[in-house]
Amino acid sequence: MACETNDIKVGGIIEQLCDEGFEGITGAVITLLNEAMKLDRTRHLQAMPYERSDERQGYANGYKPKTVHSRMGKLRLSVPQVRDSEEEFYPNCLEKGLRSERALKAALAEMYIQGVSTRKVKEITEVLCGYEVSSSQVSRVTKELDKEFEQWRVRPLGKVRYLIIDARYEKVRHGGHVIDNAVLIAHGIDDEGRKRILGVSVSLSESEVHWRAFFESLVQRGLYGLELIISDAHSGLKAAKKTVFPTVPWQRCQFHLQQNAQSYVPKQSMKKEVASDIKSIFTAPSLNEAKRLLLLNIEKYKTKAPKLSEWMEANLPEGFAVFDFHPEHWKKLRTSNLAERVNKEIKRRTKIVGIFPNCDSCLRLVTALLVEMDEEWTQGRGYLNMGDN
Repeated sequence: MACETNDIKVGGIIEQLCDEGFEGITGAVITLLNEAMKLDRTRHLQAMPYERSDERQGYANGYKPKTVHSRMGKLRLSVPQVRDSEEEFYPNCLEKGLRSERALKAALAEMYIQGVSTRKVKEITEVLCGYEVSSSQVSRVTKELDKEFEQWRVRPLGKVRYLIIDARYEKVRHGGHVIDNAVLIAHGIDDEGRKRILGVSVSLSESEVHWRAFFESLVQRGLYGLELIISDAHSGLKAAKKTVFPTVPWQRCQFHLQQNAQSYVPKQSMKKEVASDIKSIFTAPSLNEAKRLLLLNIEKYKTKAPKLSEWMEANLPEGFAVFDFHPEHWKKLRTSNLAERVNKEIKRRTKIVGIFPNCDSCLRLVTALLVEMDEEWTQGRGYLNMGDN
């Protein structure tokens, strides 16, 4: 079976270019591509149209319209179809374009994840492809990552010794209003002392219900062996912890405790002194010494700063749980700094977006960033030397 190009068609294309000049290029390219695809189908079927042949591998089955973006604008093509063929047919010239389209989609998703603004994405695609990509197209591309991200969010966990929890807020449109959505993130240190990002959840509030559901999801995914939870005193967290992890000690972030104390200092001139006193309590060599220093400072400020004294007595002991663990771990367990560094990186990326159109888009971007960080942590050095502790 010999395949020959249609000389009449080629001649018509040349005439079109002669008559219309550069304005006829788009039409000429469409005609050439359509003819190339028909020729490709003939080769695939191993028979000319209407030809009787023992070598025939199926039959022509009309055409399907397809619009392809190019530097010349939109090309409205007629893609040949086949039936009764053992092998799937797709024109080679479009398959190459399909691979390029996949690569472009992957690049768009990566640009979005890396925090490149939609405006810059449009500029980049215009230079590379000759046409711009709208924000809705970028959104559609990134949605293709949802399945992969969901698999990561529900992946099985295992033994985790220390759990560091934190929350941040991102602005999201909801019901015609812009509201702050709570983004809960769980970080862990496993039995080998490696940092891990365990999970993430996005909801309209940071209530006990949200925290409880988040904690329960970690348990359902197989989290066990928990010895300590480190966090700030987020709204609803303590109540949720008592429900899901009632026997696990809680270490309140000492850094945030020091910051919170400043609200109870009556004079600006006292703030340095108070900060130094609280630091001496938290850096004490033992729990007994920390308790002794706390009592001294409660008495010290009872007269000149009574509200501070009362606050110290009620709140500072919540930062003492770390003293029950190995001293080599104190420095990294006394605060939620590990989570703060993650939040800082998320903020660097999300501030480019500004306001998310919905919760799903917020969860998508935050998950993408966390997956990236978790992979880096997995390949990096251990965070704590667990030894026989």
